[in-house]
Amino acid sequence: MKTIFVKPKDVERKWYVIDAAGQRLGRVAAEAADILRGKKKPEYTPHQEIGDYVIIVNADKVEVTGRKATQKNYYRHSGYLGSMTAEPFHKVLGRKPQFPIEHAVRGMLPRNRLGRKLFTNMKVYAGPDHPHAAQKPETVTIPPVKEA
Repeated sequence: MKTIFVKPKDVERKWYVIDAAGQRLGRVAAEAADILRGKKKPEYTPHQEIGDYVIIVNADKVEVTGRKATQKNYYRHSGYLGSMTAEPFHKVLGRKPQFPIEHAVRGMLPRNRLGRKLFTNMKVYAGPDHPHAAQKPETVTIPPVKEA
């Protein structure tokens, strides 16, 4: 039996919209990463770019569980000694509402040229509006969390 490889230029690409309002950060990021990689397609190949485009709206309304809003920190360093700064989730969400989702999705993609290219196929917007209506994106629904 012969393995079938599809050329990336022959793959039909679709656009998907994920509404992050009231959703958990990790679930939104995992769904977006799967769509970007193309893992939901039968012709998925790990080393090829055959994934689709993702638009995430309402990024400022994404939720985290427990006390993560105050305890989860994002770190950055300017390169100078002693200049590492930590900023909690709720402050980052107020300052740059797209950053937590972008950071989570980037961590779920491969750390190579392919991952950097796949990341450019995702667009994140703080509000409910996006300028990609001409691409006729399909809506993705994330199943609710089963409470224990």
